Amino acid sequence: MSLLERVMASQAEVDEAQFQPSMRPLRDQLKRDLVERLGLKAIAGVVGSESAERSRSELAVTLEALLNEHDYPLVANEGRSRLIDEVLDEVVGLGPIQPLLDDPSVTEVMVNGTSSLFFEREGRLLEAERVFESAEQILLVVDRILAPLGRRLDESSPIVNARLANGDRVNAVIAPIAIDGPVVTIRKFSGRIHRLESLVAMGTLPAWYARLLSQAVTCRQDIAVAGGTGSGKTTLLNALSAEISHAERIVTIEDSAELAFDEHPHVVRLEARDASVEGRGQVTIRDLVTNALRMRPDRIIVGEVRGAECVDMLQAMNTGHDGSMTTLHAGTEEEAILRLVLMARFGMDLPAQILEEQIATALDLIVMSKRLASGERRVTSASAVSRAADGSVALSPIVTYDEERDRWELVCEPPFARGEALEPGAASRASWSATIRGEAA
Repeated sequence: MSLLERVMASQAEVDEAQFQPSMRPLRDQLKRDLVERLGLKAIAGVVGSESAERSRSELAVTLEALLNEHDYPLVANEGRSRLIDEVLDEVVGLGPIQPLLDDPSVTEVMVNGTSSLFFEREGRLLEAERVFESAEQILLVVDRILAPLGRRLDESSPIVNARLANGDRVNAVIAPIAIDGPVVTIRKFSGRIHRLESLVAMGTLPAWYARLLSQAVTCRQDIAVAGGTGSGKTTLLNALSAEISHAERIVTIEDSAELAFDEHPHVVRLEARDASVEGRGQVTIRDLVTNALRMRPDRIIVGEVRGAECVDMLQAMNTGHDGSMTTLHAGTEEEAILRLVLMARFGMDLPAQILEEQIATALDLIVMSKRLASGERRVTSASAVSRAADGSVALSPIVTYDEERDRWELVCEPPFARGEALEPGAASRASWSATIRGEAA
C-alpha cells in the first residue's frame, strides 16, 4: 500500500469514527426506553428467571424493537449489535466484565476502579476497551456477585473473598482500604486440566517428568508444590491428585474449593469460611486440618498453606498420612523451606532447628512451578527433601530446568524409584528408572 493509500484509509477511519455516535449516551437512552417500555417490575422478573440466556434473548428482542421504532442516530450493524450487548450486560450481566467472563480464553479479570480494566489471556496482561463509568456501577456488579452467596461488602467490612458457584474466585476491596475506587479481581476456574497428560500436551513438562511425578504419588511421597502467584501450582496439584489410587480416601482442604475429582469415588471436600459481620462462625484452614485427622483420611490435600496450619500439615505427614500434598508461595526450594519454618512458628513457638527436623522428616519432594516472561507456565525443578546429619533440611536436585533452552534434565535417580518392584506384577524400580533416564536423555 502506498503512502497516499495509507493516508486515505486512515482518513476514512477517522470519518467513520466521527460519524458513529458516542455509545454512552445511546446506551443510557436505550436503557431508559427499555424501562419505560417494560417497567422495572417486568424487567426484574425477566432478569430473575433461572436462565440468563433466556433473559438476554427476551430483552434483546425488545431492544431491537426500540432501536427500530425510536428516533435513534444511524448506527452501523456492528455498532448496533455492540450497543445491544452493552445494554444487556448492564441490565442482565456484570457490565464491562461480562464479555471477559464469557470468554474461555480469559483466565483472570482485574478491575482497578474506574481508571482501568485488565484481563489475563495466555499468561499475558491485556487492557480492556471498556471500563466502568462510576464507582457505583462497580459496587452494583459486586453486589450482584455476592448477593446469591449471602456475603456483603461495606465500610465495616471493606474486603471480601468469595467463590462463585462455577468455581471462580472473587476478591473485592473498597474504600477506605482501596484509595482509587473499588478494586475487583476475579480468577476464573478453567476446570480443563485434570490430568498430567494435559500438562504434557501443553508443553508444561515432558512426558518422562510427568511419569516420574506420577510414580512419586503412587509411592506415597509427601509433596509440596511451590511457585509464585499464577504459576500453576493449584493446576499441578490437581493433576497430581488425579494420580491417587481409587482405593484411597482423600480429604481436601482449601480456602476456595478448586480441586476437581471427576473420576475418584471417595473424596471429601472441605472449605474454610470467613467470619460473619458479627465476627462469628469463622472456620480456618488450621481448624479443617485438625478435623481432617479425625475423618480417617488416607491422604490429606491442603490447597495452600499460608499460616499456622503449616505445623498441623507437617504433623499429619509425620503421623501416618503419607502421600499428602500441598502448595505454598516460594521462588525456590530453599525459599520454600524458609517459608515453611516461618509459617510453622506461627502455629508452634519452637526453635527453627526443631522445625527444620520436622520438615525434613515430613516432606519427601518439593516441585517448583513457574510462569515465564512469555506467559507460559512450566513445571520446573524437583528436589528430594531429607534430613542432614545436623538435623537441618538437605535438598537433593532430581530434575533441573534450563529456562534459556526450555529444557529439563534428570540429575539423579529419585529415592522413591530405588529398591524392589513398584507393585505386584510391575517392572522393577531399577528398570523403570532406567527407562525414565533414557527418555530424559
